[in-house]
Amino acid sequence: MQSPDPAYDSFMLVSFGGPEGPDDVIPFLENVLRGKPVPHERMLEVAEHYQAFGGVSPINEQNRQLLAAIKEEFKANGVDLPVYWGNRNWDPYFADTLRQMRDDGCKRTLAFFTSMFSCNSGCRQYRENLIEAQAEVGKDSPVVEKLRMGFNHPLFIETMSDNVKAAARLIDTDLNSATVMFTAHSVPMLMADNSDYVKQLTETCRLVAGMAGIENWSLVYQSRSGPPHQPWLEPDVCDSIEAASENQSIESLIVVPIGFVSDHMEVVYDLDHEAADLCKAKNIKMARAATAGVSPKFIKMIRLLVEERLHGDRERAALGELGPGHDVCPVDCCLYNPVRPPSEG
Repeated sequence: MQSPDPAYDSFMLVSFGGPEGPDDVIPFLENVLRGKPVPHERMLEVAEHYQAFGGVSPINEQNRQLLAAIKEEFKANGVDLPVYWGNRNWDPYFADTLRQMRDDGCKRTLAFFTSMFSCNSGCRQYRENLIEAQAEVGKDSPVVEKLRMGFNHPLFIETMSDNVKAAARLIDTDLNSATVMFTAHSVPMLMADNSDYVKQLTETCRLVAGMAGIENWSLVYQSRSGPPHQPWLEPDVCDSIEAASENQSIESLIVVPIGFVSDHMEVVYDLDHEAADLCKAKNIKMARAATAGVSPKFIKMIRLLVEERLHGDRERAALGELGPGHDVCPVDCCLYNPVRPPSEG
């Protein structure tokens, strides 16, 4: 357990970023996919998803709302830390934020990643990119220490349980009889095998299902982007809906984007558009549960994770069997070294 350390002097919201206009879409996707074996055709396909919404991702505006809510929560509870925001793939970039923090006199910051589950893309890549940004800013760049993952924090579980219940009310269905599909972003199997991603997701789903009184649930995946020959986590959400409609009588479905804390483009397009259209064609009543967003309980969770580190709390809230996650990632945590076929160079 880390001892109390008054040297923390700031808070940083660490997120993915997204385009804010049609001209941003391709440069943004090139940032996201740099060095990754994603077919160019797939990038152009995803670009069309963004263009269908005016080239604007919902994530940046939602992060602005999240920032405002965090500031109010801190102020109301005596957490005296200035709040900053940096993105991995779009403005405000990590280096620009760290440079501003340095100029403001910040030396050591606590960071909340808008990713609740451990894997290379959800944690390690953020940490590596932050290290690169610190090197770019120079020796006076603030030290950045991440907060632990909150996948099994009681307030996150309560938030998502509340959201599932609200979704059930939208289609006037009973959670005891409805089919519930929890969704998360698919990742390559090699990435999943070198992390606790699936283990943590499964535990979160189990905890939310138990709290909400859900009997019929499954964990499925969405938004695959890799080449066809590369194994990724399955089953896909739309494939699962097809299978359920063919193999059993399914009248109502609640889709829960458990792997996302806000409405990314993947949530809006893959669930609100593709999955919803499929359910309509199959005469299935579907409701999509809200993401954590700016739920008061979720905002309180962020504040409690900060206070936990500020005060060195020994009681670190966590439900289930996995216990609270680590504060400091091991050196080999979530390593991912994809092996590409020789034909790909």
